[in-house]
Amino acid sequence: MPSESGLMRQYDVSRTVAKWAIAVLKGEGIVEGRAGSGVYVRDTTRLLRHARGRDVRSGDGPTSPFARDAADAGQQGTWEHDSRHEKADERIAARLGVEPGAPVMRTSYRFLADGEPTQLSVSYEPLAVTEGTPVEWPEDSSVKGVVARMDTIGVRVDEVVERVSLRSANAEEVEALNLPARTFVHTIERTYTAGGTPVETADIVLPGGRYELVYRLPID
Repeated sequence: MPSESGLMRQYDVSRTVAKWAIAVLKGEGIVEGRAGSGVYVRDTTRLLRHARGRDVRSGDGPTSPFARDAADAGQQGTWEHDSRHEKADERIAARLGVEPGAPVMRTSYRFLADGEPTQLSVSYEPLAVTEGTPVEWPEDSSVKGVVARMDTIGVRVDEVVERVSLRSANAEEVEALNLPARTFVHTIERTYTAGGTPVETADIVLPGGRYELVYRLPID
């Protein structure tokens, strides 16, 4: 890319505007800075997140939806995680249909594609459903993904609801996802249910420029 000075001359803008434009492109994963060399356009593929069919029970490939998304983009999907027992606050209790203070498994994730952070998530599962089962600790099981894990204990997930919003990234998200300040992220509030009973809810954060969200809905 042209330097900041080059952009200023070409588009007749201030240095502040040129610097911000480059920061936006970096946040969207379109360009990258190389120390002592300049800013270069990246050869990258956005991850496609297909809402419908991402938790199918049959087919080849990994059971983790994120691992499948990354593999479809020709990338290696990995993640970091931290699980712990907690008590549901009022917000999470309402989403899980339990009383505030009910025991839940809280798991925070940072997902990476080819080593680059691309997604954050914090999930909550009611321990009334999973406690004492082989999938109580989500990442201790050899089976990954909520639908596949619940299947192994006889809980058949039959619906998922997602609420999608757009907002500015907070300081923690900027650091965890290597984003420039004042950038935007997609947020998804997701809840899985089995026979009308919530079995997992999660708050998901996606950098807007690194993902395409695809929703394919049946028409009755």
